[in-house]
Amino acid sequence: MDSFERINNVLVHLFRDILSLEEKAMAASEFSDLSMNDWHVIEAIGPEAKKNMSQIARELSVTLGSLTSAMNGLHNKGYVERRHSTSDRRVVNISLTDRGVAAFEEHAQFHKKMIDAIIRDQTPEELSVLVRSLSKLTDFFMSYKA
Repeated sequence: MDSFERINNVLVHLFRDILSLEEKAMAASEFSDLSMNDWHVIEAIGPEAKKNMSQIARELSVTLGSLTSAMNGLHNKGYVERRHSTSDRRVVNISLTDRGVAAFEEHAQFHKKMIDAIIRDQTPEELSVLVRSLSKLTDFFMSYKA
């Protein structure tokens, strides 16, 4: 198998398997009521600061309508709170509740374990090549986003 085929094979399986394994791991957590979409919305909101709906929609590359549906579910499940801006009532600021922050941290732990497994036995040179390669892949995907 040549390099092209090997890389293609690895990427195809990685994209499929990461989402599948992540979904299984998160479903086995105490936050089993969350879909993968919910997890990614929680990750986009983050634990530190309030974000408005437009910022989150832009970060996730979704419409405000799609995000509103997701927010309704997350709000009803107790993961997010919404507050209208005091300066502009049309602006809705979103933040994670304590339960939302706990879910964020659970998801972050999954990612930490995954990254730790990847870098555990890498030399500094190998890590440099990996980071450079993944950055190029990200650039490729970003070119389709624009």
